[in-house]
Amino acid sequence: MMNIGHFLTKRAYRDPKSEALFDVASDRRFTFEELNTRSNRTANALTSAGVGPGDRVGLLLMNGVEFVETFFGAAKIGAINVPLNVRLVADELEFILKDSGTTLLVYSHEFAELCAELASRGDKTDITTWIQVGGTAGDGIIDYDEWVGAAADTEIVADAAGDDHVFIMYTSGTTGLPKGVIHSHNTVMWSILTGTATVDFRVGDRFLNSLPLFHVGALNPVLSNVYAGGSTVLMRSFDPSESWRLISEEKVNSTLMVPAMLQFMLKTFDPAAYDLTSLRWILSGAAPVPVSLIEAYTALDVEIHQVYGLTETCGPGCVITGEDAMTKVGSTGRAFFHGAVRVVREDGTDCDP
Repeated sequence: MMNIGHFLTKRAYRDPKSEALFDVASDRRFTFEELNTRSNRTANALTSAGVGPGDRVGLLLMNGVEFVETFFGAAKIGAINVPLNVRLVADELEFILKDSGTTLLVYSHEFAELCAELASRGDKTDITTWIQVGGTAGDGIIDYDEWVGAAADTEIVADAAGDDHVFIMYTSGTTGLPKGVIHSHNTVMWSILTGTATVDFRVGDRFLNSLPLFHVGALNPVLSNVYAGGSTVLMRSFDPSESWRLISEEKVNSTLMVPAMLQFMLKTFDPAAYDLTSLRWILSGAAPVPVSLIEAYTALDVEIHQVYGLTETCGPGCVITGEDAMTKVGSTGRAFFHGAVRVVREDGTDCDP
């Protein structure tokens, strides 16, 4: 059985000098060896803070290396990550933090005021340790860089693996309060395996990630890149012109965009300024992709692969690749390799072919 955190350990052993992550906002690049070392420091810092197997670690973070290294560090020691939607207000976060049993929260300095409000509510959450990334940490708040910097970089060997839980991601569903979808090391591993067996990921590929990592559609490619030896070009947040620049200058091979993002990008594309020869395909999900948009990107020699995903499967559901995008307009495609799909009537019986 494999611990998901040790995927990074293994990749650092196999390809120590290959680039694992380019944190665009901070203009910092990390090899797999460097990212693994940072993750080990985070793992040891968490252990020193009293976090152990089964404990919940909240991540209220903008996209950046801190999210990635904390996720892997927590996984290594058997703790359970709780990625949090950065757009939520205090009342919404209070419910999720209490419901999940989160005891330690790592948050970006932009949310210092929000976290101060949560802290003032006392036992309405179970958080005992507050870790701030960036800015000036206030009284009782731990500075992330100092906290991690003081920790050892030795590998943690945890028994957590298999059906042990590795993260809880909250999804609003359609009614009522958010529901926590629990994923284990096994379910994450199978989501990675089904993705790499279905979609054209290649060793050494460069993937542009501009969607928020608290969403499974953004988190899954980061994990898959570590498994497959690919590099993640990580944007703090989406910007259409900046996306084209990064695709061109960083020789990006693939990315994931929702249709609205594709539309914004199309409006800012300058064929004289951007080189798209490295870009093989763009995954697009969350809504159907209009035919006109598929045609526009086809004219740029870029395939649009429509994907249907869900938090409950750790991402992969169905995908329709470029060659079928026009002949099967409106279809969500076939199930991923290690998946199956049924189409049923209202009474639950199978529909006719």
